[in-house]
Amino acid sequence: MSSYALGIDIGTTAVKAILLSEDRIVYQTSAAHDLLSPRHGWAEEDAGRWWSNAVRVVRETLAAVPDAKDGIRAIGVSGMVPAIVLLDDRGEPLRNSIQQNDARATEQIERLKRELDQEKLFAATGGFTNQQHVLPRLLWLREHEPELWPRIATVLGSYDYINYKLTGVRALEINWAVESGLFDIRRREWLGEQLAMLGLPQAVFPAVKESAEVIGGVSAEAAAMTGLKAGTPVIAGSADHIASTLAAGILDQGELLIKFGGAGDILYCLNEIRPAPELFFDYHVYPGKYLLNGCMASSGSLVKWYSNELLQDESPDLFARLDRAAERVPPGSDGLIVLPYFLGEKTPIFDPEARGVLFGMSLAHKREHLFRAILESVIYGFRHHIEVIHGLGYEPKRILATNGGAKSKFWCQIAADVLNADIRSYPSHPGSALGVAFLAGKSAGVYERWEQIRHFLTDYRDFRPDPERAAVYDKAYAIYRSLYTQLKPLFASVGQLYDGKATHREELTR
Repeated sequence: MSSYALGIDIGTTAVKAILLSEDRIVYQTSAAHDLLSPRHGWAEEDAGRWWSNAVRVVRETLAAVPDAKDGIRAIGVSGMVPAIVLLDDRGEPLRNSIQQNDARATEQIERLKRELDQEKLFAATGGFTNQQHVLPRLLWLREHEPELWPRIATVLGSYDYINYKLTGVRALEINWAVESGLFDIRRREWLGEQLAMLGLPQAVFPAVKESAEVIGGVSAEAAAMTGLKAGTPVIAGSADHIASTLAAGILDQGELLIKFGGAGDILYCLNEIRPAPELFFDYHVYPGKYLLNGCMASSGSLVKWYSNELLQDESPDLFARLDRAAERVPPGSDGLIVLPYFLGEKTPIFDPEARGVLFGMSLAHKREHLFRAILESVIYGFRHHIEVIHGLGYEPKRILATNGGAKSKFWCQIAADVLNADIRSYPSHPGSALGVAFLAGKSAGVYERWEQIRHFLTDYRDFRPDPERAAVYDKAYAIYRSLYTQLKPLFASVGQLYDGKATHREELTR
């Protein structure tokens, strides 16, 4: 009988499942769900729908691979982080989850910036108070939904909740704790001062587990619902972006991942705990490794805005046609430079008031100029992050590219030219579900060596920079950086001109 590992990913718009054997991807499937925004600036999801979709994709997988039920050696779940799921004493969600891109707690964030010693907080947690932290969102709940407050028995994350439904065990994976802003990343303990501000007993935050640690086995009830074998081990799992880093084969210091998703992620592997004020910080699931984590609010979402709102074209070959047209435009888009801050910006500037800008436009510019300038702007943002990493004394020795944009040879070549570095892209990369499935398999002995993750990365393309294009981009990038510096004082003023001031904060996502 074959040995398998099962990965489940709780994404923003779908639950995905992937089944791995010892040497190949056996089956993949997904089930869609919705991001809910019942009020302006809110981002919520129905955790019950996550579970029903997880049941659906698991049952479909087992039906497609009949011997998997007895052959699955371990299960791993990844998901958005740090989403907040509140359970009552019966283990039922008290309300919809509050997602990491939720923007309702702005008042609480500003208050905490004044009340907490931010330097002390950074020293303990690796970050300053920000929108992704759990504390301001929980304070908002206490103040605005006081009837729920005394009923909170447990706080979980997205993948922790699915683990609970699978096993009946309440636990938190370590990167939920790290990203919460409530956890000392060196001592690996909750911060008493912050918990005291909530007035909640520390017991509402369950035990923190290492990513590959087995938290329990599939319960009889979950087995009946999913078709899984009762007792199958379930590990603590992983934050989705960390699982994606493993799935790209990043294991060594100096390896860097650029993710061309709806948001743009930049992850750099380290051998040491060394947070940076301009970036986020995470534990790698690979023991003894850590990650500097950058997140641009707009990447693929900006391309989608261009196609949906300006072109109003949803043709399946649209982006291939746009690539061909934009290839005829010279580097630097004939002087057209875009600031990609259409949703404000997270790292490295942490400026929710920042705005998108089209600079240098003339009547000679055509839609292919704007398309190319948008693609270039995202890579300028990646370059800004890499300069921050350089400033810390680190040098990326290998750059990998994944997610939707990695399918475009044109965009990847722009990346190689703007960054003046070799790029290896994985156009069919399965993402975090692959990473967490491998992690589960590694914990169960299906895989002996971490390097075996690279056996699944057979579809790749290599890109090398062109020196002439790189020289043009050096000049364009200097203008890009100068534009933000000069326009920054005006961004807040622009926000006062219309009632929808907070809309640009709504999707400051991971």
